[in-house]
Amino acid sequence: MIRSLILASAILATTLPALGEPVGDYVDVNGMRMYYEKSGSGDPLIVLHGAYMNIPTMGTIIGRLAETHEVYALETQGHGRTNDLDRPITYPNMAGDVAAFMDAVGIEKADIVGYSMGAATGLRLAIDHPEKVDQLVAVSVSYDMEGAQPEFLAMIPTMAPEMFIGSPMEDAWKQFAPDPDGFRPFVERMIALEHEPLAWGEDVGKLDVPVLIIAGDADMMTLEHLVSMFKLLGGGMAGDMGNPLSTSRLAILPATSHTAVIDQTDLLMGFIDPFLKGETPKGMFDQ
Repeated sequence: MIRSLILASAILATTLPALGEPVGDYVDVNGMRMYYEKSGSGDPLIVLHGAYMNIPTMGTIIGRLAETHEVYALETQGHGRTNDLDRPITYPNMAGDVAAFMDAVGIEKADIVGYSMGAATGLRLAIDHPEKVDQLVAVSVSYDMEGAQPEFLAMIPTMAPEMFIGSPMEDAWKQFAPDPDGFRPFVERMIALEHEPLAWGEDVGKLDVPVLIIAGDADMMTLEHLVSMFKLLGGGMAGDMGNPLSTSRLAILPATSHTAVIDQTDLLMGFIDPFLKGETPKGMFDQ
């Protein structure tokens, strides 16, 4: 999942791709004017960005998803064109915001595609509001901080607003922010998010929502952690032995760091598209 400084360079380096003809709008959600863009047609699908990101920095994945779905790309609290609040930024709060957004625009149930912080928000949404989630694509996600890479865990206590204030990252944030003077409190809330308890193993083990886990082989969580999550979701068993495959799936992108995951659109869609369609490769024992 996102963890602050790691993603900053990706935000600044990402170009603004053409997303076809998305329609931007606002909706009142839990005291915010939440900005979203709607594109495509088909079954509803909600896209959730990573920390310090916005809709454009998600790259071309939104446009590709809109080829087969009615896509709602959201900008969460304090991100992009959505205003910040005097309220902690936490995963339960953000999941509640997504649920309220769905109610506000009349979406009963949707597929969810989230990256990093957005993936953890989607996972929390599936835990807290399972009736609203059809299928979840969780890209670069952790369900427990113990699964984070040791180097990242060591960095968290050193985070301070001064690392961000006055940087090009602040300039990029101000381009969309409704309150350009609100960067410091926003960063303080984002740093506090890194210290929020994250230990959802028991909840993940109870999920009945199909989940596609995607991560890089050099991501911010260990490979062992990703495999443990897959097993909690019922995966990791032998196929070709007469038992049905798990509805959840695991995909690891080679030679890929955390910030390199989201820009590999063709590779991502090669995993996401058949998952959302419920398609599985046929083995020699399949009829």
